[in-house]
Amino acid sequence: MEYYDVAIVGQGPAGLSAAIYTSRAGMNTLILGCAPKVAGNYSIDNYFGFPEPITGDELIDLGKKQAEKFGTTIRCEKVLGVHYGEENNFKIKTEKNEVGAKAVILATGVSRIRPGIKNLSDYEGRGVSYCVSCDGFFCRDRKVMVVGEGIFAANQALELKEYTPYVQICTQLKKPTITPEFLQKLKKADIPVLEKKIESLDGDGVLKQVHFQDGSSMDVDGLFVAMGEASSLDFAYSLGISRNGVFIEADTQQRTNIPGVFAAGDCVGRFLQISVAAGEGAIAGRESIEYIKGLDSD
Repeated sequence: MEYYDVAIVGQGPAGLSAAIYTSRAGMNTLILGCAPKVAGNYSIDNYFGFPEPITGDELIDLGKKQAEKFGTTIRCEKVLGVHYGEENNFKIKTEKNEVGAKAVILATGVSRIRPGIKNLSDYEGRGVSYCVSCDGFFCRDRKVMVVGEGIFAANQALELKEYTPYVQICTQLKKPTITPEFLQKLKKADIPVLEKKIESLDGDGVLKQVHFQDGSSMDVDGLFVAMGEASSLDFAYSLGISRNGVFIEADTQQRTNIPGVFAAGDCVGRFLQISVAAGEGAIAGRESIEYIKGLDSD
């Protein structure tokens, strides 16, 4: 396993800004994630220092070149999970491998993808979960279903196999984007992928059944939501980070309640602007440097 001083999840303005600071300070820094939402062929005309409009693609490209100039490693790899590792380190699992880091900066933006199930909130904490690491144990030998269409959902389903043999995936009628490698893993683990849509949930206080749009139903004891790609909120669940709705709670120094984990940009839910994200990234970078120096001095 490769080890870094700082692992940053997200290569948007917050992540790149953080990397510029950590790399300049001599910290071995890795950025994981692919093209951020801010990238695109549209004009940005309210960013400081650019009197002429600049596109999102151009701004991100310049940020990447600047971070790489100082030694940052940038990889387009989807992050599937962030967990505690050994000796106060963190373990980051991607679609391709695993890496370790002394500090983690979450800068993936905010996910607003919902599965479109009518009464989902009625069963949250009563059979509906967003974290296999947190709640998989409570579904031992029970029938469970993962809602999602990508490799994040596939990985969650594979993790659930450690607790129960009865695991399925439902894509909510979305076209599956699971890679051939993960499809093979699902096949080997005997995890079917249903291209159906769950319309509603049912149960007497706790989840017992899902009702599909086509009129059919299925007995299910646990439903794990994993739509799209893993977000900062998903990592917050697995690490025990305090949340406020869909946002991560971070103080003015971008520190979360978990030592060594920082959050910056849209995922903390302040003023959702590129300039703010870049500033918060700089603060998160500086604070992660101080955190690592404290570890090294112990």
